[in-house]
Amino acid sequence: MAERFDWFTEAVSTDLLPVEIKTDRASDFHADIGAVELGALTVSTLEFSPVWSRRTPAHIRRGDPEQYQLALIQDNAMRACQFGRDSGLVVDGFIVSNTSAPLECDTDREGGPIRVIVLQIPRSELPLLARRADHLVARRLPRTGLGAVMADFLTSLRDNGPDCRSEELPALGRVALEMATAYLAEQLGTLDCTAPEIRARALLERAKVFIERNLGDPELTPRAVADHHHISLRGLYALFGDEPEGVAALIRTRRLERCRADLARRELCALSVQVIAARWGFSNATVFGRAFRQAYGLAPGEYRRHALSPGSAREVERSCTLRRPRPTVHA
Repeated sequence: MAERFDWFTEAVSTDLLPVEIKTDRASDFHADIGAVELGALTVSTLEFSPVWSRRTPAHIRRGDPEQYQLALIQDNAMRACQFGRDSGLVVDGFIVSNTSAPLECDTDREGGPIRVIVLQIPRSELPLLARRADHLVARRLPRTGLGAVMADFLTSLRDNGPDCRSEELPALGRVALEMATAYLAEQLGTLDCTAPEIRARALLERAKVFIERNLGDPELTPRAVADHHHISLRGLYALFGDEPEGVAALIRTRRLERCRADLARRELCALSVQVIAARWGFSNATVFGRAFRQAYGLAPGEYRRHALSPGSAREVERSCTLRRPRPTVHA
């Protein structure tokens, strides 16, 4: 335990960037660090006891990865000072920093551990002018709109990235770059000036988040998704043209997956199959039953009986996993 803080300081200085770190909790310091390499980009995840840090010109001379770092702050709060700006304490939002300039950071020293997900973007990869991107440094950037999509994507990378195949990671890195570019451009008020493919990717991810949040609405249809995002139905279909599933298939698949998960939950056993189906947007029990059997090879009631039966749940889950369509990767 006595060596934890020294380990944390060394790990951050080696894996992220050289920096001086201090804490008043060295005697019981806690930290956890992880990283997922996404080609040119990296997603680093950190959880640590309250600290304050300083990156000076001497640290920059020792090592500069020449990056913009987009940090999602979770739990506790963090502040950053750079280019003469002070972000103030940021909770559940984003902070951007430039590794080539002096930086001071602090956390709420009276609070508990802080969690941060950092997207490390080489400046050479970011298709925004540095003088424009620097306007966002050390400001509180919101977790709304594209920010909510960006936060969900980074959280998904943290949770699922280590399980991805190595050949999948560079593709995720390209998606991360496109989304981060769109988000930062939106904050600069220049989203319309970014490349069409970046705007399209941002719109696609917003549509996916909208679908995920409205699965229980029986009125959720491709037309409803298109209308919400002010695009034509034809434009929506084109947006999903390169996806593993079209928009209607994605809605159906995600609803079925939610129903399947609820049917296996023992605390929901008092709810009928029809109630669970309606809970996730299936207003017709016959249509739901047919779709469920087609996807998983069992009728909903039969799946539930096996899933809730001791000893057989794992085998039923394995069988259904093999039969059901491969789910869309949610950014």
